[in-house]
Amino acid sequence: MTEAQRTAPGAGSSTGRAPSTFDALLVLSFGGPEGNEEVVPFLENVTRGRGIPRERLEEVGEHYFHFDGVSPLNALNREIIENLETALKDRGHNLPVYFGNRNWHPFGTEAVEQMAADGVRNVAVFATSAWGGYSACRQYDEDIIKLRAYAEEKGLPEITFTKLRQFFDHPKFVEEMAEAIREAYAHVPEDKLPKTRMLFTAHSVPSAHDAVGGAEGDKHIYSRQVAEASRLVAEAAGVGDYDLVWQSRSGNPATPWLEPDIVDHTTEIHTNDGVEAVVVCPIGFISDHMEVIWDLDSELKQAADEMGVSVYRTRTAGPSQRFASLVIDLIDELEQGAEPASLGNVTAQGCTVNGAPCAEGCCDIWSLKKSH
Repeated sequence: MTEAQRTAPGAGSSTGRAPSTFDALLVLSFGGPEGNEEVVPFLENVTRGRGIPRERLEEVGEHYFHFDGVSPLNALNREIIENLETALKDRGHNLPVYFGNRNWHPFGTEAVEQMAADGVRNVAVFATSAWGGYSACRQYDEDIIKLRAYAEEKGLPEITFTKLRQFFDHPKFVEEMAEAIREAYAHVPEDKLPKTRMLFTAHSVPSAHDAVGGAEGDKHIYSRQVAEASRLVAEAAGVGDYDLVWQSRSGNPATPWLEPDIVDHTTEIHTNDGVEAVVVCPIGFISDHMEVIWDLDSELKQAADEMGVSVYRTRTAGPSQRFASLVIDLIDELEQGAEPASLGNVTAQGCTVNGAPCAEGCCDIWSLKKSH
């Protein structure tokens, strides 16, 4: 079995379900190196066209070299895929699952070649991001456009790709993260609880990128969605007081990014408010990949230790069976024409077909419109 082909077409189920609208599921992700020799070539793919010298890429790769050049992302995605295969079978779907990345093996193009060879023609695409915005959403649409162009260039049969909708406020995502927070709080000593602060964190982006949108009321989609998910999860977990912070910023220090930074904020609330412990929920990430294990488990932990602040970091949603069930829900919404399961009041984009652009640019509304 190839890396791109996780199951073979025709691996049926005994439920008697009629053939699905889709004939495959593609898990589309960012990618990551799996050895020291792969780090710089991987980073060259990530930064292609920016003219960044190799010496600088070797410096940037420090985080990966610290873990022998292995990003946990591919292994985490394979775990998600295994759970998806089980959930698909349990829910009566006869869908093979394929795996493709933007920046490293298995590339999306490898998955396309395998799907074409297997006779797949109508694919549901699960992008490993819950959010709107350019890097979290629109860039995956661009990936799909490139996959279609690749297939055409190679003379492969035409494949239709439908990217599943954003799911930041899906009830199962909210409950999974709320459960993770309750588990983390259970480890906080009782005498520390009065001086413990809840922090939700997500990947920062340049402020100018976050401001992109359609109608005026629909701008700042990424940061508003992260704030809404944090509100929903805190409410479900029974947490009344929390802060939303950001992490993993990069690039020119003079460029404004979403703030506050999690390390700076932890320092501030320790100094000014006497906070002695933080429960940290990486709401912006579905798996414990590099931005979680380095920026939170290494850099934040080291800074907190130096201040005498305890860090209780929650797990992420991706490895859970509930999360796999959520993805199947997104497929069923399309196949059955069901109302999208949603707890929030912030705009979300619906499913995009073949990477079609949104109505008025990067992050305009597609098909799901909620009251503000």
